[in-house]
Amino acid sequence: MLAAPLARARTADTRTVTRAAYWMRLLPLLATLACVTRLPSFVRPLWNPDEGYLAVQARLLAQGGQLYDTVVDRKPPLLPWLYEAAFAVCGSGSLIPLRVLAVLAQLLTAAALASLARRRWGDRAGRTAGVLYLLVSVGLNPEDAQAAGFEVFILPGTAAALWCADRGRWGAAGAAVAAAFLAKQTGGAVLLPVAWLLDRRGAPRAGVLRLAAGCALPVLGAALLTDPARFLFWTVTGSAAYVSFTGSELHVLARALANTALLAVASAGLLPPVVRALRSARTEAVDLWLWLAGSAVAVTAGFHFFGHYYLQLTPPIALLATAALHGLPAERGVAAVRTWAGACALFLAWGLLAPRPELAHAQRLAAALEQRTTPADRVLVWGMHPETYWLAGRTPATRYLTAGLLTNYSGGRDGSEVGEKYAVAGAWPVFRRELDAYAPPLVVDDSRGKPYAPDRVPPLRRLLAARYEKTGTVDGAVLYARVPGQ
Repeated sequence: MLAAPLARARTADTRTVTRAAYWMRLLPLLATLACVTRLPSFVRPLWNPDEGYLAVQARLLAQGGQLYDTVVDRKPPLLPWLYEAAFAVCGSGSLIPLRVLAVLAQLLTAAALASLARRRWGDRAGRTAGVLYLLVSVGLNPEDAQAAGFEVFILPGTAAALWCADRGRWGAAGAAVAAAFLAKQTGGAVLLPVAWLLDRRGAPRAGVLRLAAGCALPVLGAALLTDPARFLFWTVTGSAAYVSFTGSELHVLARALANTALLAVASAGLLPPVVRALRSARTEAVDLWLWLAGSAVAVTAGFHFFGHYYLQLTPPIALLATAALHGLPAERGVAAVRTWAGACALFLAWGLLAPRPELAHAQRLAAALEQRTTPADRVLVWGMHPETYWLAGRTPATRYLTAGLLTNYSGGRDGSEVGEKYAVAGAWPVFRRELDAYAPPLVVDDSRGKPYAPDRVPPLRRLLAARYEKTGTVDGAVLYARVPGQ
């Protein structure tokens, strides 16, 4: 009578031990690989303007600023809050804590992908998926792949959403979708494969409700913690000009082709098996193809094709390659991993050795700000490098940290649809009031001939002519000091 229950108990214990042993071997490997692939991120104080923007936002929030009011951006609130929390614990003078969190985000993503692959195709597939993901995750320009930016923190949420949906945990899957969305709006694209799995499993009405609640409640909570109307404006409705396809078509197409080529080089060892998987149309991978399709739509959204957008493609690519390699001789998989590891090494060398001239420019400009102003002064840097404020330790004179929000240049335009009339709705009256209120003693024109230069933006040109005088230049950036009494 007791034989069957005892046998089942021994089998369950054996599975538990086997599972624990598997993860005890795999997790240290993935952790080591995550650290190695993120090593270049620690060699520079800052990688791109997104990091600078988030760092300045975090400092303003710590000083009592209000998100979507006195601190604004077109992004959801999760990353500004994360930066603020890291600065509160570790200080605001370095991004190293965020670099560590990015390593953790990559490790969590790799582990979730390994678990998904192991559940579907076995132990070897789990190891393959985790390793392949980390290898391809650096396959872009280092300023895109190594930054502790929005897309890196989307990925754990998207992988967790698939992991939960694969196990029928619909409420948790919805919460993971919401976490990805709150890191960046395009993270919500993972809802497509999650919904497909829900439909395929024939989940009862309660499953649909749990998924919907899991998606909606965190987003509603974030909106209530800020301001619902402003949250909706800054994350959804206020970016019409930014996401417009009109203007700069050739400029944007060139960027799209360049970044696609970079990711293709990084994925060279896996593209053939993925193509073969597409031809065979494996039915058990439909959700993965939907994940890839949704991520491709996310990359396309806004028609800007910045390199860091492409990071969303890497988890489904790794899983699809794993699915394609499953069942093939082991040496085929080893060959693919070796090819991908070679490409990874090239991108790591690029990240470690290549100069970053824009960072050097921002550092020199920050040094000039420190020399010419006091920590109590508010200053205006008219440009696309908000990190200058952070590097200089100076508070911006306006909530608009880049000229892009006031001209639409932040969309990567080459001149078309750039100017005062393409600004975020209502931005210029607020901008003028803030400059009147804070009267910055120093204005830096860092446009350096770009389409948003003051001579092409009449309100700023008139302000500089009436109240400021040129006092010097730094690497092409023009410094203007306020005329006494103005």
